[in-house]
Amino acid sequence: MDSLTHIVLGACIGDAIAGKKLGKKALLVGAVAQSTPDIDFITTFWLNDTQDIIAHRGLTHSIIFNLVATVLLALVGRFIFRKSSLSLKSWLLIFGINLFVHIFIDAFNAYGTGWFEPFSPHRVSFHVLFVADPLFSIWPFIAFLALIVLRGNHQRRKSWMIFGIGFSLLYLCFAIIGKLIVNHTVEENLAKKGIKSESYFSTPTPFNSLLWYVVAKDSAGFQVGYRSIFDSKKEMEFTYFPKNEWLLDSVRTKREARDLKIFAGDYYTVSKTNDTIVFNVLRFGQVVGWHNPHEKFAFYYYLDHPGSNELMAQRGRFEKWDRKTIGSFIRRMKGN
Repeated sequence: MDSLTHIVLGACIGDAIAGKKLGKKALLVGAVAQSTPDIDFITTFWLNDTQDIIAHRGLTHSIIFNLVATVLLALVGRFIFRKSSLSLKSWLLIFGINLFVHIFIDAFNAYGTGWFEPFSPHRVSFHVLFVADPLFSIWPFIAFLALIVLRGNHQRRKSWMIFGIGFSLLYLCFAIIGKLIVNHTVEENLAKKGIKSESYFSTPTPFNSLLWYVVAKDSAGFQVGYRSIFDSKKEMEFTYFPKNEWLLDSVRTKREARDLKIFAGDYYTVSKTNDTIVFNVLRFGQVVGWHNPHEKFAFYYYLDHPGSNELMAQRGRFEKWDRKTIGSFIRRMKGN
């Protein structure tokens, strides 16, 4: 999830565990604890583009790293706040719960999380929440503001903490149910259309869990479509994109192509634009695919010009978003 969500959710958890003994300092400790796995941003300063892509949400989001970090940070926290009466068990809880909640909810996004690093590069991704979903984040944010304002001994602090965490959990359940409904419809459509798919995934489109982007894979390419949980029509429309694996034969940067293949998890296409080989990772959707089903993909990498790939994870995300495409996006969320 986005950094703000981790901060406010961590603050709520911190207050729930240690608020009575640390006061409002528990908000800060929880926020820091929840944010710790994202220290991997420092790899940007010395890794090349594709290595940095793999490093992000890699080792620092692994189970083994967070087990070790829980113990070390708990000892550090106990030392810094040694005048408090908070037990070592509570310190282990405040850091352990926050660290593991961080890597748990990150796994619900499309980017994927390296739970099993350094033993396996496999990325865990449930494809349930967009990386920034206001309806998931707003509740702990409101609770965070309330916890800052209220006195440390105010009787409503616990209620606000439950409000912040509880409504986020309810929204997560709503998103999971929506995904299950969409997946059922996808499977029915693939079978009805006679599309022999090796595998498929559905993932939410930006900022919501109503409209879902769907990709079904076969040996030569991918069927791409969209489905709203409010769609009344059972039939889905798919657009086919060939994989074009053969285009990688002419690429000079073999290591970068290999890194991108690991990151894409076999959901990628290769295209050629103005004599430049472009590697497209399909997990992040299309630029405005609900508006134009033939649009390019949001995450693309120039294999022939690696120096031109700054911010590749975001540069295509909101390209071509304007009044017209935003209007069609809202209409598509409402269903057809």
